[in-house]
Amino acid sequence: MNYRHAYHAGNVGDVLKHIAVARIVRYLQKKPGAIRVIDTHAGIGLYDLAGDEATRTGEAERGVVRVLAAEAPAEVAALIAPWQEVVEAENPDGTLRLYPGSPWLVRRLLRPQDRLTVVELHPADAEVLKELFYGDVQVRAVELDGWLALNAFVPPKERRGLVLVDPAFEVPGEVARLAHRLAKAWRKWPTGVYCGWYPVKTGSESEEILAILSEAGVAEHLVAELTVRRPDPDGPMAGCGLAIINPPFMLSGELELVLGWLGTVLAQGPGGGFRVTHHA
Repeated sequence: MNYRHAYHAGNVGDVLKHIAVARIVRYLQKKPGAIRVIDTHAGIGLYDLAGDEATRTGEAERGVVRVLAAEAPAEVAALIAPWQEVVEAENPDGTLRLYPGSPWLVRRLLRPQDRLTVVELHPADAEVLKELFYGDVQVRAVELDGWLALNAFVPPKERRGLVLVDPAFEVPGEVARLAHRLAKAWRKWPTGVYCGWYPVKTGSESEEILAILSEAGVAEHLVAELTVRRPDPDGPMAGCGLAIINPPFMLSGELELVLGWLGTVLAQGPGGGFRVTHHA
């Protein structure tokens, strides 16, 4: 499948990924020491939902638009607030036009002592990303293959932080590749939190990832998966998941609450649902 970010900005995958990323960042910031966030497949950072790419697919209408229009229970509303507040801040008139990708979302969440490294391979997208953060001393934007960056940029000088890996999934075997590369990076920087995004096509992706991480000896990890319809290998993406190494305390339970609500709000057909599997 082709998963260039601009065509899918604000979709189901973005909603799940960005809510979780915002929760993780806020947890890491409970201690005063600086954190480093590394985004290996960053895209352009900020997306125009009225642009050609986004309107061609209309995926934001079935993702972020539905979520913001729904009334979340108080417990869920508190959990999604760090993400929702950034989205709403980019659209102060109440009309959803701009959607913050993970680089922009994280930047808006950083404290003065925190740092962000954003990596993008596509030359045109990398230029947009560099321009977006031009002169920002807290952000380093790099044009590089994200898989190379994952190996080269860990461990950072900060002892704590988050590595976000959201590849394009344009070639077969990317799910296994994601799991193996996350495990390899964890061995280099075992105190970091790692979050890898993956699409759900067959419904067996989470089992594959869990098996690889367990076999690699990764001590604590979870998968959180949301499907909006029954998976079909020959059909469109049925949903997505996150493989998280060293998940913060309470994240598993929080994701169960959020995904349970999102599953209802974002459902597109029969056979959807959610799962959170935590191995500690």
